[in-house]
Amino acid sequence: MTLAPIVWLLLVSISTTEHLTTLPFEWIPDHLDLSNYRQLLSLADNSRGDLFLGALQNTMIVAFGATAVSLCVSVPAAWAFSRIRGRHASLLYVVVATYMLPPVALIVPLFALLNAFDLLNTKLGLVLVDCSIVMPFMTWLLKSNFDNLPHEIEEAAFVDGAGMLAVLRKVTLPMAKPALATAILFAILLLWDEFFYAFILTNDNRSQTLTVAIANLASGRVSDYGLLSAAGLLTALPPLIIGVLLQRALVSGLAQGGVKG
Repeated sequence: MTLAPIVWLLLVSISTTEHLTTLPFEWIPDHLDLSNYRQLLSLADNSRGDLFLGALQNTMIVAFGATAVSLCVSVPAAWAFSRIRGRHASLLYVVVATYMLPPVALIVPLFALLNAFDLLNTKLGLVLVDCSIVMPFMTWLLKSNFDNLPHEIEEAAFVDGAGMLAVLRKVTLPMAKPALATAILFAILLLWDEFFYAFILTNDNRSQTLTVAIANLASGRVSDYGLLSAAGLLTALPPLIIGVLLQRALVSGLAQGGVKG
């Protein structure tokens, strides 16, 4: 069920138009046609490859940038919610509630804010908007993990004279490696496939992401299904590599355990 669509995309991407429109249909093409991949990876000016590779670069900047900014804010916020008890702890539920709002309910105020600060159709504007998607989730996920970490080790570090930032950086975060890897993985995957905000807030190739670029390929009267399939496979390749790498880090962190020495 999971691999069948991927196999179908692969077969369509290496098939010619004549093969795809010939009846009765043959699953395996007579010869491999890699012209779709050559088009998308071409460096010629104003070519489809130029547009696709530009969108790939924009997607990487937006996804990694928003994940990095969200992580820098979510880690101290989650640690504060976990360690500092009080009435302000209810603010965490307000943060999570913002994650549950549908994007269409936020697009008008976000559009107005970006327009006021001249950030429409910019990668920085998309980074800031995407932070509103992943930051609540990362804060909630990391806070839940920090709650399960042994507080005694942090208290011992405080007794030894370590400051708050030193304890967070040298004691808490090393024990929370599995949660950090999970949060980063889900954030990148979520932002890599984000379409709604990117479609509304960008209108040309300067900040267009892969999801919008692929949608534009399919917006003509006649769609090149081979080209669309190749674009889909190339778009899925970077998240697949990132997932494999972070999965190894996650397994390694779980195997090491939370307490050393």
